[in-house]
Amino acid sequence: MPKTKLQEVVFTILMVFVMVYAMICYNIALNMGGMSNVVFLNAFHELIIMGPLAFILDFFLYGSLSKKLAFRIVTPGVDKPIMLILAISSITVCLMCPTMSLAATLLFKHAGKEVIAVWLQTTALNFPMAFFWQIFFAGPLVRTIFGMIFKEKEEQVMKEESEFLEGGSVRN
Repeated sequence: MPKTKLQEVVFTILMVFVMVYAMICYNIALNMGGMSNVVFLNAFHELIIMGPLAFILDFFLYGSLSKKLAFRIVTPGVDKPIMLILAISSITVCLMCPTMSLAATLLFKHAGKEVIAVWLQTTALNFPMAFFWQIFFAGPLVRTIFGMIFKEKEEQVMKEESEFLEGGSVRN
């Protein structure tokens, strides 16, 4: 999990890409009546708009709010790490899904005076996909990639700390 602001930015960018791109593909496929190869290409057009919006929402608002709300349910250092991950991930989906569905409704659905109904329907269709995609695919994938990116740095820091401690005990 991220420990610095840079790591938090990288983690958020990775998660936003994996979640938003998949959800855009899902919504385009729903609108087209099924999946086809063109969906993958068309999704990049919406990603240019929805990606930065999701990043801003998650990084500046929902990321910290999700943790605060999750820590009312689970306790770091007491509960198993998987419970912390599941709580934060679930609450993030509960916050992000309706907000991003509203943005998609306003920007891409051309709902007119039916905006509330279309938004509620969009949220209802998106929520199960967003939840299961986050818990079973996006979350584990992004944490794995993130761990691979920052593993060398963590190993280097541990090595330097170990060398420092060994060197410090030799001098004494």
